Amino acid sequence: MDNPVRTSILRRMEHDLIIVGGGLNGPALALAAAKAGLSSCVVDALPLDTREAEDFDGRSYALARSSQRMLDRLGIWRALADHAQPMNEIKVSDGRVGDAGVFLGLHFDSAEIEDGPMGYMIEDRYLRRALLAALAGSDLIEHRAESLVTAQDVTPEGAAVTLADGTVLRGRLIVGADGQKSGVARRAGIRRMGWSYGQTALVCAIAHEEPHHGVAHQLFLPAGPLAILPLTGNRSSIVWSETDARAKAINALPDEDYLQVLRPRFGDFLGEISLAGARFTYPLTLSLARAFVADRVALVGDAAHRMHPIAGQGLNAGLRDVAVLAHVITHAARRGEDIAAPGVLDRYTQWRRFDTATLAASTDLFNRLFSNDNPLLRAARDIGMAAINAAPGLRRGFIREAAGLTGDLPDLMRT
Repeated sequence: MDNPVRTSILRRMEHDLIIVGGGLNGPALALAAAKAGLSSCVVDALPLDTREAEDFDGRSYALARSSQRMLDRLGIWRALADHAQPMNEIKVSDGRVGDAGVFLGLHFDSAEIEDGPMGYMIEDRYLRRALLAALAGSDLIEHRAESLVTAQDVTPEGAAVTLADGTVLRGRLIVGADGQKSGVARRAGIRRMGWSYGQTALVCAIAHEEPHHGVAHQLFLPAGPLAILPLTGNRSSIVWSETDARAKAINALPDEDYLQVLRPRFGDFLGEISLAGARFTYPLTLSLARAFVADRVALVGDAAHRMHPIAGQGLNAGLRDVAVLAHVITHAARRGEDIAAPGVLDRYTQWRRFDTATLAASTDLFNRLFSNDNPLLRAARDIGMAAINAAPGLRRGFIREAAGLTGDLPDLMRT
């Protein structure tokens, strides 16, 4: 026992965790901590009615199988199952404008592994509301909506944050789940490194005539990748990358003109298409925190890393952070350690830092390799995809990787 807890100190703490950020990762961490008997306060800058809005704003997520397992272990999958679309296959094509309807290249089929679908598509509104309902049902979680953190302080005995209204919250560990521009990270002196890709993602949902059969498509075009991800019913989520200038011009178009630009890239394999929700954009960057922890501080999700969406791993990487941090502090608490001691937080860093750096490097390489129309590179990558497709063992490895089932899994992501 290298970091014994001093009981007299802990009695003065209002919470075990002060989680700054009320999006998806923050509430998930609070629920994971509560499962182990640890208390949390989730500080959310947005109003509760904004988080609970029922309107579909076009945002959806590709949940890896391991992430679905975690949500099931947290007790919220039952509320999500009817709204989740299994992804049974993934088809990857090295296409370009004019042949976007031809799906050749890699083909991953969930039937090749024994763990079920590789993942599920779920709309943001359903996931968000399920998390909020679970927070409200826990006696170990306090949810402070419409609250802004203005300061934080740590000592060897504990940590505290000050809210804009003067309220001071005290706990043992501050967790930054507050996005790429994390105030928690900035106040802890954690800097970032990274760069812009000069690309912007155009995101929307579409309705289409033909069924998608649970097949996800990743089409590589010279300007950037286009993902077509199945939603429930005859709908799909689109994540479409273009150069910054081109994306700005496309997003300024009226809806029908916007669709006219999308159609030749999309192809006609799903019949006629129409918009089925709001559309929005976000810039594509690689941004990594130089450290995932500081004194009594830990970062998760975009506060720790933001990557290109080419592999659809943004939320999954954040949920893996949450599952690993919950694993580390839960086991530390059982051993009688201070959950925010340097030796405990170092375990979180050691577990996540290498995996995150590897994923960031892989997505960066794939984007640079495929976001061009160089004939030599095109031939090399097509040969590479054909080789993978012809090797069942290698292909199964990629399928398990996409499902998040490789590596050392934390407790919440195991069967």
